[in-house]
Amino acid sequence: MKKFIFSLLATLISFSVFAQSADDTYVVNKADGTSQSYKVMEFPNIKFNGDGTFGNYMTGFDDFGQINVWNISDVKSVTFNIAHSNPVDVSGVFLADASANDAAKKLYKYLRLVYGNKILSGMMAHVAWNHDEADKIHVLTGKYPAINCYDFIHIAVPNQGSNGWINYNDITPVTEWADAGGIVSLMWHFNVPQNENTTIGADGSGQGINSSQTTFKASHALVSGTWENKFFMEQMENVANVILKLQDAGIVALWRPFHEAAGNATLKSGANWGKAWFWWGEDGPDVYKQLWHTMFNYFSNKGIHNLIWEWTSQNYNGDSDIYNNDDDWYPGDAYVDIIGRDLYGTTAVQQYSEYSQLKGRYPSKMIALAECGVNNSTITADVEQA
Repeated sequence: MKKFIFSLLATLISFSVFAQSADDTYVVNKADGTSQSYKVMEFPNIKFNGDGTFGNYMTGFDDFGQINVWNISDVKSVTFNIAHSNPVDVSGVFLADASANDAAKKLYKYLRLVYGNKILSGMMAHVAWNHDEADKIHVLTGKYPAINCYDFIHIAVPNQGSNGWINYNDITPVTEWADAGGIVSLMWHFNVPQNENTTIGADGSGQGINSSQTTFKASHALVSGTWENKFFMEQMENVANVILKLQDAGIVALWRPFHEAAGNATLKSGANWGKAWFWWGEDGPDVYKQLWHTMFNYFSNKGIHNLIWEWTSQNYNGDSDIYNNDDDWYPGDAYVDIIGRDLYGTTAVQQYSEYSQLKGRYPSKMIALAECGVNNSTITADVEQA
């Protein structure tokens, strides 16, 4: 339902309203605080007269006079409550998920329409499952970011909700954002136990995502019967069930799992040479791509069709001419809708260079700045083509 409010002092015109449903109405709001509602189908015509009055009447009955007449000075505004049902043609929209629902296709089509013309800003949720940081942005600027990103980082913590931690089964923080017109983004810092014998605590202890924090092997997660595979499948099911709840609520989302997999794998010198900083990249690009494909197929088989899949490339920041191994880690066009880049500590020139190279490397995909740090030289950003 869309509301349109017209000030009669500013809009002295005559017009007809076309109803899309029997419930469409308009309300005459009087200056004394009273109001009167009319069904559009019954009184679709409003006419302003030359004597400082206006009235409404039924179609075809103008010769019989107006049914209700008001002095313009006595009326504050007229509010139209019109159902918005203009269908969006998504017949030409194709996502990696061949069964993606129309709502996901509509969001993707919108992103395509604004791509290259507008900037959609985003904010990360504070400790994963809220829109607190976006609310702070609104307080400071009077505007909300277009996108709010939620994180399943604590999905493995037991006793969801009752322990003071996040209750992921309460999707209210997400539906609130979507109902207000915001775009939902979901990601997953996939925490795993430190080792096979570790029990993750109700306070979040005993888990980690960095290779140095866990003995969890990505390659073992793909082998049935291993403890890694058991945990991997259990957590995918937990996340899938929440996403299904979001889907049932009409929510669609940008989905960005397994981000920054390469880590420092492209560095040619130093203590961290050849190292991925997350466990899902530690066993190399081939295993990583299998993890991505496994999740993609698992979600699809579970009936999840409300996601736009975003893959985060990760070359060594600012030097993608030298460290170019994106294709080694890329899951493939059939599994990816959008390509993101996370950039920290780079200049505007470097950011522009990496964007341009990604655009040339993957011409059929939209390129997004998925994460970023602070650019202290924004005063020259326009000169640097940022």
